[in-house]
Amino acid sequence: MAWLLLGLGLVLLIEGLVWAMAPGMVERMLEILRTLPEPARPQAGLLACVLGLILIWLADLLGGF
Repeated sequence: MAWLLLGLGLVLLIEGLVWAMAPGMVERMLEILRTLPEPARPQAGLLACVLGLILIWLADLLGGF
């Protein structure tokens, strides 16, 4: 449970920093996402999940846990 809270906290921290430091970039990214066709949006989400899992696996492999 502690790892889940840590992960959620890190996501919120990074999201908050991006919104605070570069709101214009976030707005541009949202515009790009709006131009994606409907079927491509879930694929982009799945790609983000896979990349996240790979990063978690690499952190574990390097002894981060």
